[in-house]
Amino acid sequence: MSQSTERLQKYLARAGIGSRRKCEDLIRSGRVTVNGKVAIIGQSVKESEDRIHLDGERVTGAERLVYIVMNKPPKVLCSLKGQGGHSTVIDLIDVRERVYPVGRLDLESQGLILLTNDGDLANHLSHPRYGHEKEYRVLLNRLPDPHQLKAWRSGVLLATGEKTLPARVFTERNSQNQAWVRVTMRQGLKRQIRKTAQGLGLFVIKLIRVRIGPLKLAGLGLGEWRFLSRNEVNDLKKSVRV
Repeated sequence: MSQSTERLQKYLARAGIGSRRKCEDLIRSGRVTVNGKVAIIGQSVKESEDRIHLDGERVTGAERLVYIVMNKPPKVLCSLKGQGGHSTVIDLIDVRERVYPVGRLDLESQGLILLTNDGDLANHLSHPRYGHEKEYRVLLNRLPDPHQLKAWRSGVLLATGEKTLPARVFTERNSQNQAWVRVTMRQGLKRQIRKTAQGLGLFVIKLIRVRIGPLKLAGLGLGEWRFLSRNEVNDLKKSVRV
């Protein structure tokens, strides 16, 4: 148990509540109390002395930091709570620690997702300014022509008014009607690859995330998960300078 003081949002993240940004939102919304009083951003707490509650439930520090990699199947949500009859990535794992998914894959997409209760790592992996690489295999309805590939690599203005950053894009293989492309990028706009393809007159049939920074998907079947090795955790932290 920690005997030193720390910022409340960091304590909540360490306790597995969510990323530090998520914990800051919870504090701002008035859902967190310290010793019976509504908490404020930047407040310092000491676990051995202060009573910290979220929505009336006592929050205690995480017993251990847990790092899990999963091959998310399609039709499974990257969230803590299910909706619309869909299960979540949390439903697929069996650990006593309260972990949460880092980043997102939309409902139809599959592949690598990281789950952890390490708030510092989650914050670094989620925040746009750290710009870690993510790699995807994407099945398109047809082979992109040279002009479409050039535009994708340079950046595309989406219908939402957002401009995508340059990305590495190349064709892996193609048939008469479909093509697999490999996309590597540092940006993470919502449904970015699908919207980019649509803006170029293409359609995504299947989307698989195969890498986040140094962490690779290899070896896991759909719905399977495993704990990260110590070396994998260290490499992941080094990649985002935690």
